[in-house]
Parts: sequence; C-alpha cells; structure tokens
Amino acid sequence: MYSAIASNKRKSIFILFGFSLFAFALSCLLGYMYGRNLMYLFIGISVIYATVGYFSGGSWSLAVNGAQEIQKADNPRLYRIVENLAITDGLPTPRVFIIDDPAPNAFATGRDPDHAAVCVTSGLLQIMDDNELTGVLAHELGHIKNYDIRVSMLAFALSAVIAVIADGILRLTWFNDRDREDNNQVFFLLGIVAAILAPLVASLIQLAISRKREYLADATGALTTRYPEGLESALRKIEQTGSTLRKQNTATAHFFFANPLRGHSLTNLFSTHPPIDMRIQKLKEMEDHA
Repeated sequence: MYSAIASNKRKSIFILFGFSLFAFALSCLLGYMYGRNLMYLFIGISVIYATVGYFSGGSWSLAVNGAQEIQKADNPRLYRIVENLAITDGLPTPRVFIIDDPAPNAFATGRDPDHAAVCVTSGLLQIMDDNELTGVLAHELGHIKNYDIRVSMLAFALSAVIAVIADGILRLTWFNDRDREDNNQVFFLLGIVAAILAPLVASLIQLAISRKREYLADATGALTTRYPEGLESALRKIEQTGSTLRKQNTATAHFFFANPLRGHSLTNLFSTHPPIDMRIQKLKEMEDHA
C-alpha cells in the first residue's frame, strides 16, 4: 500500500515533466511559425494556467459539475459517514459536496489530504443503504489517502493547458495571411495536425492515471471498512442503474467512481475506469482470502 502511494507521488512528477515538455513543444511550434514573442507569451500563459489549475483545479472540478457544499446539518447521514471514515484512515475530514443528479456516482478531488473534497450525487444517496454508501465513500477516501487525487489534479490542469495552446495554434493558423504561398501551406498543415493531436495527447494524460488506481482504491476502501460486500453491492447497483450524469464533462470524467460519460461516447475508448464486473471480481477475491 505504501509503495503504491510513493508510486503515485513519483507519477505526479513524471506526468508534470512529460506533458509540460509537450506543452513547451507546442509553444515552440508557435514560435517557429509566428515568432519568438508569441512563443514566450504562450509559455507564460501555460505556466500561469497550469499553476492556477493545480491549486484551484479542485474548486473548478466541483464547479463544472454543479456540486454544492454541505454542512453536517444539511445531511447528517452523509457527513457522519465521511467523518468516521476520515478518522479511521487518519485523514483530515474533507469538505463534502452533493451534485443534484439521479445517476449514482461520486468523486474525490483536491491536491492532497489537507485540501481534499468528496462529492456524491443525489442519486447515490437515494439508492444506497448505509453499508453501500460507506463502501463508495471509503473508496473515494482511498483515492485521497493514496494521493490519486494529486495525479488526477495534474492531469486536469495539464489537459486544460494543452487545450488552450492547441486552440491558439488552430486559430492563428486559420487566420494567418495566406498570400505567402511558399511556407504558409506547410505551416497551415502543421498547425492543423498539432491542433488535432493535442486533444489526443490530453486524453493520454488521463490514461496516465492507470486503471490500477481504481482497483487500489477499491482495495483500500474494503480494508478500511472490513466489509468488501458493501462496496461490491454498490457496484452491482450502479451496474444495473447506470452511472451516466446528465451534465457531461470529459475533462473531469477520470475523477469519478464510475464512468459518468454516455456509453457511445468516443472518449470511452480512453476510459480510465475498469469494467465494473472486473472490480466486483477482485473484491470477491478479497473476500475469499479474508
């Protein structure tokens, strides 16, 4: 378990370095096409955007999904379960949020356990009994404990940076003066290719958040509650009812307990969520070895 936490911290550094390098390469392409001043401008914007995204990404991910913060008096059942699990895991109690959506789902966000939040949908609260809800929340606090949320936050911030640079390349290339025939067509094609590839690389950022983190969070949650059956039952209910949210957001999809995107979305090809039946199978294996 501790080696997995250390691995996630190392992965944070690798993701930050690798995709910052990619963003820098895109900025250099802009500089080659339109001058160094523009390159320096976009590098500066990227650094600022990534920094703000890292420190404010938790709030952004909550806001774009329409999450509302609650206090203990607003939903004592939910708040009490989160508090008890945080004490069991030796973590500060995270802020608690609810999304008004009938689909059962949840996610954790923040850059570290001291700046974390847990969010559930109203649908999850409605269909889960206490054991099942505890299993789901233990999984989300597992992400906090294992520092998965830091890796996810880096993925969120860097995806946004790459999207901004790609959009800049596309717009500048499209509106460039086309009277200069010699190099302009080459630049135009380079700009189009870069703008197309950049979102795919942003998806690879999310794929860098390995599916193993979901299995690890399941295992962490089951060990915390000492009752893997609760999480297993919750997964079965979600498998039956579906986890697709009304408000689709691909940038934060990798945060969620179960895939929040529509089943026929192209982005599911890049899903970081393992199949629910595989997650249930691994939990059953834990039960058999208990």
